[in-house]
Amino acid sequence: MFAMWDPTYWLFALPALLLALIAQAWVQSMYRKYLQTPNSSGLTGVEAAQRVMQTAGLYLKIEGAPGDLSDHYDPRSKVLRLSRNVATRASVASVAIVAHEIGHAQQDAQAYAPMRLRSGLVPMVSFTSWLGPILFLLGLWLNIAQLAWLGVFAFAGATVFALITLPVEINASRRGLRLLEQSGIPMSKAEMQGARRVLNAAAMTYVAALAQSISTLLYYVFLLGGGRGRRRR
Repeated sequence: MFAMWDPTYWLFALPALLLALIAQAWVQSMYRKYLQTPNSSGLTGVEAAQRVMQTAGLYLKIEGAPGDLSDHYDPRSKVLRLSRNVATRASVASVAIVAHEIGHAQQDAQAYAPMRLRSGLVPMVSFTSWLGPILFLLGLWLNIAQLAWLGVFAFAGATVFALITLPVEINASRRGLRLLEQSGIPMSKAEMQGARRVLNAAAMTYVAALAQSISTLLYYVFLLGGGRGRRRR
């Protein structure tokens, strides 16, 4: 994209990019550390998931997910998908991650409004997130302000999606940790602190995603609000 060659773009993008790099490094560090830290219960991720699901009154099918940090709850098929390391290891990270995903399942079961809103936005955002920049660039190159603004509004859907996603993820972590405590799975104070660290690091990646989306949106608005004209003079 032309923005990559525009020094002004980096004034908007660089802080968010640095935040994203820091967030990724943090979540990888916490994941590796606590994946190697055994939990007191000796329960693997799958076994802990079954205990936490029982506490929540949920009965979900558990399937495998390829790769690392790919664990997720699928609200369409009501399936909990766990990566191999999380499913098979009796670690603090495994317990924390399955608790978080079951927190999402509880949100779904209780019709948690922000989660329902996010799910409803997925089809639209998957379309507008790539269409918006195309319309913006066309409008900019053809000097059609209305088309460019249409691209900005289309791309703004991705920003709204990122904004809604953040509280959904934070709430899922709170629910998961609460269910973990209620389940009776033995967890020392240090282990619970480790579980929170893993989930806090994961939440920071969503903060970074929101920051990146906002920075791009602000750059688009800056160009249409006169920034492009000032650069040309």
